[in-house]
Amino acid sequence: MSSKQKKNLTLLTESQLSSRAFKEEAYNFYKELRKSQPLFPLSLGTLGEGWLITRYEDTIHLLKNEKLKKNYENVFTAKEKRPVLLKNEEPLTKHMLNSDPPDHNRLRTLVQKAFTHRMILQLEDKIQHIADSLLDKVQSNKFMNLVDDYAFPLPIIVISEMLGIPLEDRQKFRVWSQAIIDFSDAPERLQENDHLLGEFVEYLEYLVRKKRSEPTEDVISALIQAESEGTQLSTEELYSMIMLLIVAGHETTVNLITNMTYALMCHHDQLEKLRQQPDLMNSAIEEALRFHSPVELTTIRWTAEPFILHGQEIKRKDVIIISLASANRDEKIFPNADIFDIERKNNRHIAFGHGSHFCLGAQLARLEAKIAISTLLRRCPNIQIKGEKEQIKWKGNFLMRALEELPLSF
Repeated sequence: MSSKQKKNLTLLTESQLSSRAFKEEAYNFYKELRKSQPLFPLSLGTLGEGWLITRYEDTIHLLKNEKLKKNYENVFTAKEKRPVLLKNEEPLTKHMLNSDPPDHNRLRTLVQKAFTHRMILQLEDKIQHIADSLLDKVQSNKFMNLVDDYAFPLPIIVISEMLGIPLEDRQKFRVWSQAIIDFSDAPERLQENDHLLGEFVEYLEYLVRKKRSEPTEDVISALIQAESEGTQLSTEELYSMIMLLIVAGHETTVNLITNMTYALMCHHDQLEKLRQQPDLMNSAIEEALRFHSPVELTTIRWTAEPFILHGQEIKRKDVIIISLASANRDEKIFPNADIFDIERKNNRHIAFGHGSHFCLGAQLARLEAKIAISTLLRRCPNIQIKGEKEQIKWKGNFLMRALEELPLSF
């Protein structure tokens, strides 16, 4: 998106927000919006029209605003035209990210026992073993694509083992996950994504049948038990929750590991500081979450009741999309917001959201990133970007801030 295009822009569309060009210039664009148009018009095609939110304080307020709903059934009446969903997406929409209280509380309670502090800490040795095993495969090559060789496989192995998913099936989730987080409204992409989601639903049906007949000590078996009790989880909710845990259980962490490594490679003073002071790792992870937020834009919220924001009426059925990436660069909250500083104090970033939908797996993502980055820097002391830094490109994607690839030599 050129500066001339940005200057003449009066409405953002899904295709623009999803484009690689937008990702490349997003931070400059957000900065302009925070100053002059913190409530910016957008259109998501069949999903509706509404507003992009870019300021931190507005974000905090709206993420807890009960007038905004994640489940469109709590906004649209039976006679009103509902947002169009892909045919094969319907069985995958009944999860806690798309729900409001009291359903949200019930669904979250069912899975949060797998993400307790104690349960996460028990995974530490396993995550360390996975990190070392992945680096063993590439160490002698003195080269790797961080995304394919390390950042993707590590969290997908972890969440798959937690859920009890067979090793041979894990690679399929990369393609299926992309279909789920891709908001494209291009006809050919819609058709392709619908086909992929159909494959995902068929796989979930197979997986649940297998777990019913051969239950084990894993999260999916526990969810099936909750469904069999009849009052806690419906079959649609079961499929949807498994899908959410698979997708959310690795997508954010892939981006956190990749984006943090990229930030360190681009800021050698901070990389050297972290090498000299390893106890700064936790602070560095929080800064990486703020600086290149893994989830750039929130999923959709619909307005159930009209309200006023910045003198503008937000009407019923209006779509609200919040830029976590922009909120985390808000100069009024973060001094020198565009500077990557691993010693940043009072880092109140909201990379994992805020309020009732705060990311359930935040602690697991932090632990995976801590082990992954620490192990990488320890075992590959001379690591650097292979080739020109300018050749590294952000992926065109609506929700995520993700790199296409990150080639590294060491």
